[in-house]
Amino acid sequence: MGTVADSNEGMRREYISSILHASVRIAKKVTGKEIIIRLEQEIIDEQSSGRFDYIITGAEGLLCVAEGKQNLPAIGFAQNLVQLESSCQTNLKKQKKRKASDAFGGDDYEYLYGIVSTGTDWYFILYTTEGIYCSSETEYHISLTKSALKDDADLKKYVKRVMETIVGLLKDRIMVEKAPDAKRRRVEENINRSIKLYVGN
Repeated sequence: MGTVADSNEGMRREYISSILHASVRIAKKVTGKEIIIRLEQEIIDEQSSGRFDYIITGAEGLLCVAEGKQNLPAIGFAQNLVQLESSCQTNLKKQKKRKASDAFGGDDYEYLYGIVSTGTDWYFILYTTEGIYCSSETEYHISLTKSALKDDADLKKYVKRVMETIVGLLKDRIMVEKAPDAKRRRVEENINRSIKLYVGN
């Protein structure tokens, strides 16, 4: 048995899907909010269209977009960033339709989380309408070699770390107030207390 990276596409997708589904279930239980994960969702809007590997939504709109790429995280990052930009714009449009008073002027601040995974390597992105932040310089790694599966203490530790991160992102995003200023404050707090965030525009 090789690693997930060596395995076929179907096995890798199943592994990513299992971690995402379990994390969503935990986040629903912790927050008491409705959170839904959809796989291979086709999204079409004015600016772009395409297939999202995984989208996670709440009552107010998209919370997180995840992309799975076998051994090609750079391509996953590019796709995820395009999807996040489009999703932020979609969320903003939905918010403006709900609040006619914001249709003229108002603050257009929004943020979403992105996840890129090869199955063993997990990367987390914070996308805002003002900038892009990456959770760390290196990925979160889950070793799935024969030796890791025999002594599963490390495997459990790393899977738990990834799931705690995903649950934390979802909890943060679904519990934030709807007001743009509240969202901006939340993002600034997250950036200030996070482990190394790398800024890009």
